[in-house]
Amino acid sequence: MSAATAPTTRTSAPAGQGPVPGGNALAGTRTLIRFNLRRDRVRLPAWILALFLGTLAATSEYTTLYAEPEDRASVVSTLDSPAGLAMTGPRHYLDDYNFGAMLSHQTLGFMAVLVGLMSVLVVTRHTRGEEETDRAELVRSTVVGRHAHLAAALIVAVLANLVLGALLAAGLPSLGLDSIDAGGSLLFGCAYAAIGITFAAVAAVTAQITAQTRGASGMALAVIGVTYVLRAAGDAGGNGALSWLSPIGWIQRTYPYVDNTWWPLALCLLISVLAGAAGFVLSTRRDVGAGLKASKLGSPTASDALTRPFGFALRLHLGMLTGFGAGLFLMGAMYGSILGDAEDMLKNVDQIQDALDKIGGTSVAESFASMVMVVISVVAAVYVVMAALRPRTEETAGRAEPLLATGLSRTRWVGSHLAVTLLGGTALLALSGLGFGLAGAAAASDATLIPKLVGAALAYAPALWVTAGVAVVLFGWLPRASAAAWAVPVYAFVVGYLGELLQFPSWMSNISPFGHVPQLPAADMDWTPLLLLTLIAAALIQLGLTGFRRRDLETK
Repeated sequence: MSAATAPTTRTSAPAGQGPVPGGNALAGTRTLIRFNLRRDRVRLPAWILALFLGTLAATSEYTTLYAEPEDRASVVSTLDSPAGLAMTGPRHYLDDYNFGAMLSHQTLGFMAVLVGLMSVLVVTRHTRGEEETDRAELVRSTVVGRHAHLAAALIVAVLANLVLGALLAAGLPSLGLDSIDAGGSLLFGCAYAAIGITFAAVAAVTAQITAQTRGASGMALAVIGVTYVLRAAGDAGGNGALSWLSPIGWIQRTYPYVDNTWWPLALCLLISVLAGAAGFVLSTRRDVGAGLKASKLGSPTASDALTRPFGFALRLHLGMLTGFGAGLFLMGAMYGSILGDAEDMLKNVDQIQDALDKIGGTSVAESFASMVMVVISVVAAVYVVMAALRPRTEETAGRAEPLLATGLSRTRWVGSHLAVTLLGGTALLALSGLGFGLAGAAAASDATLIPKLVGAALAYAPALWVTAGVAVVLFGWLPRASAAAWAVPVYAFVVGYLGELLQFPSWMSNISPFGHVPQLPAADMDWTPLLLLTLIAAALIQLGLTGFRRRDLETK
């Protein structure tokens, strides 16, 4: 054997002798955790603080809104109905409706959806999002194991939920309210963390199914929606079996501040472990960048609609638009179902009565509907921000460059997405108003509520267009700061809904485009602010398009 070949012979290893160095499937997980936390250094604290402070703000108002036993008894009589229980939770909380029971009954189910949303977005952002932008393949070409991305994403989601739970466990007793003690607060915080971790594990599975980030997030959010509906149907109909099929039903049945039952959290832990393990197993059944669900083969020839910018943009937005449409219609219907009981539910709550009196209206039902419209319009604004920022996603993923290399202009490309955003947001308002009106008319025995509530919802369309305009300006001039567009719906919710109850100064409402919309059906119609909002939206969109035409395209 020659000297030239001897080193090669000595370093060769027979096949099957064992794993080579760096073959650890979790190699690099610690580094990826630090990297994910670095990327989410603003996003995660904002989520956690918003959920924490929102819960504390609502809880601190109980002594003002429901100071007397008679006030709480009035709420019990109203919520002790199928519609009321569907909006809140199990009837057992109503047996002794102290401040602690009220907090768990009215908060756990609704906040579980928001905590789940945070967890889903964290996991899909750091798993499927990395693969879709081809960053995962680049990172895994180094000494990074196959499971490192998923493990790091799940660990970050778990840490975020544990921090939120710890803050609630420490913060709620500090309010000094009767019946909100340390033991119940610890269970309450653990319930928040448990449901968040459960939905993070669900996202670990959906991230393996589809090759798109939005598809993975949409599937996980659909699971959250189904669990909420199951819980609502079970509590409204007195059928405990349906509620026990839902993780949201499990955490509500821990009964913090009432019975302090810990064992339902074990069900969340079990599902989290099983779903998380399934996510790791399924990730070995697919290639990087691919999904378990094979993409369908398209038609050999595109339809006339897909050959045009608007038709192609509509195809990209259709799934998200359909999901938001169904969700907002159901949301409107759920609020409408309690419209007939609004007067009895709120008649003894002085602070809410003061807020409703400021809104005006010929009846409590109309004033209450006007207040609820703010919440519905903010949810529609969430879709608008996501849709308006879709061009940014296409740009960073490298899909915009091939399109713009053709005869398609930048203005027509962004304009097609904007057209879908503006028309889609307006359609969502109409659907939510229709659901609100149909259910409200049935509950209040007043058919005139249907056109009134549809019109009240559509009045918020110009405010949605301004929201889209802000997103376009950021995309056009400051693309790396595009996420700041989320400040518009968040601020609108805080000052538009909570501001009425917490009596914020009027100038804070004037900053939000939603604060200038006539609060129909309680208030009279005023076209002037709507026309001004429309002009502002048009100016913002034009400004954003100008910026996009002038800046360089981010290429891959």
